[in-house]
Amino acid sequence: MGVLLLYPRPFPPKLSSSPSRRKNPRSSDPLLARRRNPSGARCFSAAGATDDGFVVVEDDLHALLEILPGDLRENLRNEPRRSQLLEVVLDLGRRPEARFLSESGGQYLRNTEISVEELEEAQKAVGEFGGDNRAGIEGTLHRISAIRSRKGIVVGLTCRVGRAVTGHVGMVEDLLQYKESILFLGRPGVGKTTVMREIARVLADELHKRVVIVDTSNEIGGDGDIPHAAIGGARRMQVPEPSMQHKVMIEAVENHMPEVVIVDEIGTEAEAMACRSIAERGVMLIGTAHGERLANIIKNPTLSDLVGGVETVTLGDDEARARRSQKSILERKAPPTFPFLIEMRERNYWVTHRTERSVDMLLHGKKPLVEIRKRDNQFKVVIERWKTYDGDGI
Repeated sequence: MGVLLLYPRPFPPKLSSSPSRRKNPRSSDPLLARRRNPSGARCFSAAGATDDGFVVVEDDLHALLEILPGDLRENLRNEPRRSQLLEVVLDLGRRPEARFLSESGGQYLRNTEISVEELEEAQKAVGEFGGDNRAGIEGTLHRISAIRSRKGIVVGLTCRVGRAVTGHVGMVEDLLQYKESILFLGRPGVGKTTVMREIARVLADELHKRVVIVDTSNEIGGDGDIPHAAIGGARRMQVPEPSMQHKVMIEAVENHMPEVVIVDEIGTEAEAMACRSIAERGVMLIGTAHGERLANIIKNPTLSDLVGGVETVTLGDDEARARRSQKSILERKAPPTFPFLIEMRERNYWVTHRTERSVDMLLHGKKPLVEIRKRDNQFKVVIERWKTYDGDGI
């Protein structure tokens, strides 16, 4: 996978991609080589390159279709955009809807509404929902999320298609060589979990690191006791309840000697503290959080510690005059837990920060210089550096 540098780079130089992935990802990717016999286990098949240049390894879409009412199942099997299916929404008393990648809105699958019986049948096919109202289908990456009434009855299901996708890691592969923690920011649906999955595989199988995934909702490693082959040789620790994620993160470090810990959807103060504890023990962290810009994390009192935290400092008269600032200013409180922060604006457009430098400049009312990582028309990774950050200030 080629990388075109338009400017000299402030970050570590790009190391060449492995020859196997560059020559023919479809024939050499370990995901495509793993198959099981037809006695009921999973089988991987390449769906080919998508519109954004990634190679999709689509597994067991039929397993997701099996939980849907029969007429919806047949409609989707004959759908020409089936490989672009993102999710199916089943809401009680409303028409079922399919949503597709890169398309706004959705498409109704029939003219009649979803009944109570159809929702109950889908629930039975899925199994028990966890404390986060999420469930999965064993041996797959699909995610089923429930909407409940005030009485606790399921009145809606979001059936999200899970796919193993290769190619994302090319956007950040050079940074993985340097053992520094990386935080990915992005809105829901931009591909954060998909990136985590491929990074886990590359770190474990190609860079030969001891990788442990803390998988709260089984989104990264799939449902069931056996992790999905998409994570390669990485190990996976499941989390009994979402509120216990921070405890399992610490347990992973104390019991299993990882070199890398991967965690999805950092969202509480306890999880942020666990991240700092892990980083201070010399373990590389790869994590995600919801938010579109670095400023979202800086202003979030729960998560600001991930980027060093913020405190108010009162300057003396002379110092304030020297800085040409007010006497009370904002300063970064501590070194950031994640030295690198990447804003995933789109699947093919990422903004890369050196966290410490960017936070300091934003707190001082200045615009930091960042790297823009994107793909050109030939799907090569293009890295532009010394670009003025276009995000909001503080």
